[in-house]
Amino acid sequence: MLPVLLISVDNTVLSFALPAISEALAPSGQQLLWVVDIYSLVLAGLLVPMGSLGDRFGRRRLLLVGSAGFAVVSALAALSPDAGTLIAARALMGLFGAVLMPATLSLIRNLFADPTQRRTAIAIWAAAFSGGAALGPVVGGLLLEHFAWGAVFLLAVPVMLPLLILGPALIPESRDPAPGPVDPLSVLLVLGAMTPLVFAIKTLAASGPSLPVVACLAVAVAAGVAFVRRQLSRPSPMLDVSLFTRPVFTGAVLANLLSVFSLVGFLYYISQHLQLVSGRSPMDAGLVLVPGLLVTIVAGLLVVRIVRRVPVHVVITCGLALNAVAFTLVALTGTWGSDLVLLGAFCLLGAGIGAAETLSNDLILAAVPPTKAGAASAISETAYETGAVLGTAVLGSLLNAAYGHHIALPAGLTGTQREAASETLGGATAVARDLPEHIAGPLLESARTAFDSGVVLTSTIGAVLMVIAAVLAHRTLRPRV
Repeated sequence: MLPVLLISVDNTVLSFALPAISEALAPSGQQLLWVVDIYSLVLAGLLVPMGSLGDRFGRRRLLLVGSAGFAVVSALAALSPDAGTLIAARALMGLFGAVLMPATLSLIRNLFADPTQRRTAIAIWAAAFSGGAALGPVVGGLLLEHFAWGAVFLLAVPVMLPLLILGPALIPESRDPAPGPVDPLSVLLVLGAMTPLVFAIKTLAASGPSLPVVACLAVAVAAGVAFVRRQLSRPSPMLDVSLFTRPVFTGAVLANLLSVFSLVGFLYYISQHLQLVSGRSPMDAGLVLVPGLLVTIVAGLLVVRIVRRVPVHVVITCGLALNAVAFTLVALTGTWGSDLVLLGAFCLLGAGIGAAETLSNDLILAAVPPTKAGAASAISETAYETGAVLGTAVLGSLLNAAYGHHIALPAGLTGTQREAASETLGGATAVARDLPEHIAGPLLESARTAFDSGVVLTSTIGAVLMVIAAVLAHRTLRPRV
């Protein structure tokens, strides 16, 4: 759980360090974007190949290699003298993150043969992921209040050390006793499918449709089709794509993806509202999220007992329906809701995600024999990563577009100030710091109103998507007679 928690914290803590990184390294806007994006681009492309390699060479071995590499590269990132070095370090962090992430879940599949124990272990695994995402702002706020920006990367060293010291003695090795041959072309095809897809989604969210976006999507589709055909034609495929012909497996992957989509999309809004509308510090904003984190953990553990009496497909459907209720609550109160309302909505969301994430991951792992757990884990975590990218891209871009449409800029702003203030609430807040009060006041009031009115649109869309997800889960996951 140590690397799971660390990587999850790392995904959200970086956003709080970006202002300090900008000040220290003076990156261009494009370089700053790559500091954030390069990690997920490398990670998404390598999860499936690394999961397959774990089945072949040993999951514990890859967990320890990946954890050691992640710790070393994180330390190098903390000492980066310029933006180019930091981008390279982040790319290597994505590589080692892909090495260790599938190993965590596939080891659980092999350690716990009993279904109840396995579900409990997966609930703890899911709690580490969602808990790390919520703890990121708290950890980031605490570190950045007392240390330089590099502290958010140096955090990896003390977290990984206990694993590297105790892991060889406490974690048993497991692997596929009859692995197929390594297939470099399949690895390249996965990279050619996932990396351009994630890049296209991120670019589309940031700057809208363009020729590069269309080209990346075309490459992703072509590589994906070629990958599927190659796997179907090989006697020992790197990934058994026939699993997706099983409705339960496909439904579980979709439930996994959409649960993470709802969590990341919700966090994108609530973290900005708490800091830029309510005026809380990063650390205070993170602390507001802690009750929702606790609900997520409790819900994930409770469903292990609940599914002894209630069918799994009913519990997952109800979990996704709770996500829809959370978005509906925000949509109905978006222009006047208090932090207490947001806290209540986040707790509902946490309950839904805790249930759906735990059971969907369990269904994915249970669909394959333990010897193939690495590849199945990689599918689960690819769905997680894709859901995270889509959550920010879809709901985040819609929120920004609605914000830009509703904001009313006061007179007296320069062209540069108008452009920055009309793009994001953070931009308007930064512009307002350098303005006299009689201009800054109306600008901030308009920006905050525009931001919260945009939330009504995005939360409504989020609620509709979660209702659709609940219907899909109910139809695909119910037992076939």
